[in-house]
Amino acid sequence: MTRRAPAVLVLEDGRVFRGEAYGAVGETLGEAVFSTGMTGYQETLTDPSYHRQIVTMTSPHIGNTGVNDEDDESSRIWVAGFVVRQASRTASNWRAKRSLEDELAAQGIVGICGVDTRALTRHLRERGAMRAGISSVDTDADALLRKVTASPQMAGANLLADVTTRQPYVVPADGETRLKVAAIDFGIKRNTPRRMAERGIETHVLPASSTVDDVLAVGADAVFLSNGPGDPATADLTLTKALLERGVPVFGICFGNQVLGRTLGLDTFKLRYGHRGINQPVLDRATGKVEVTAHNHGFAVKAPESGTTFATPYGTAEVSHICLNDDVVEGLRLSNEDGKVLAFSVQYHPEAAAGPHDADYLFDRLAELARQEPANA
Repeated sequence: MTRRAPAVLVLEDGRVFRGEAYGAVGETLGEAVFSTGMTGYQETLTDPSYHRQIVTMTSPHIGNTGVNDEDDESSRIWVAGFVVRQASRTASNWRAKRSLEDELAAQGIVGICGVDTRALTRHLRERGAMRAGISSVDTDADALLRKVTASPQMAGANLLADVTTRQPYVVPADGETRLKVAAIDFGIKRNTPRRMAERGIETHVLPASSTVDDVLAVGADAVFLSNGPGDPATADLTLTKALLERGVPVFGICFGNQVLGRTLGLDTFKLRYGHRGINQPVLDRATGKVEVTAHNHGFAVKAPESGTTFATPYGTAEVSHICLNDDVVEGLRLSNEDGKVLAFSVQYHPEAAAGPHDADYLFDRLAELARQEPANA
């Protein structure tokens, strides 16, 4: 077996972890976060919401199922760096086309293995997500720390232009087209249009800079606000305000939930270490059901100052879902005076390809919302 180059991981607060190069040999900077998923590393790596983040996998053995050509959630790997405890020496899965390490190297993703990821995760839980760097070309920790502290913070980062589609495109419905949805691409994952297609929805994926006229031009029955990276406080709310003013139905997830929340007058804030993984419990306040859900967010919507219901210029809004781990707002619902739902959103990922699928029904709710007569018709 080829001997690996030594590598170092340095956190913003000076904590140092040493290991060996994994993937590409080089140097990278980003925000250090951790993901608690036991499976689905390929979907994690290719999720645009992880742009400019160094992801630590808490599962200790990574790479055993290799990489295939079907499970990518976008056209490339988006993580800034990858941290694992034990890198699998072989890929054993009937769908695997190549090893994970070969894929990381081919796409220039700098990683580190042989790290005590349990200690690293505990440190991030106690101190919070922070800037970090990985290097396998210069293992001088002090020199790397200087680069880390000079790198940009995630708070205040507007990353939508990096991840959004440059040109609109269409994902056709499976079979007969029953509805059209305009999906605003803040960093959309491929499985989202697939879930819509299964329900007879033709999805028009539009750039994040799209206007309300762009949306109306495609004849959309509803608008979907996708997941994405960065600070939601930097997002332009012009489109969502115009959609709500015109009564166009809206469904948002993750970053889209935060954009809808800010449009409704709520603030957003940066979580200490975020929610990332596929095992997060969320309570649907309307049904009392607890769903196990997939998360990837470092920011959240700030709860209303009093109660769970609040007035907006567009109708009455309420907190529809909460996280049972820390009471973070996990969903919003906007209704008119007759109780008709105008918009709704969740902070988590109902399209999660690696599972769980507890929240898949939310795409049925989107279809029901799209079938309604526009509020201002």
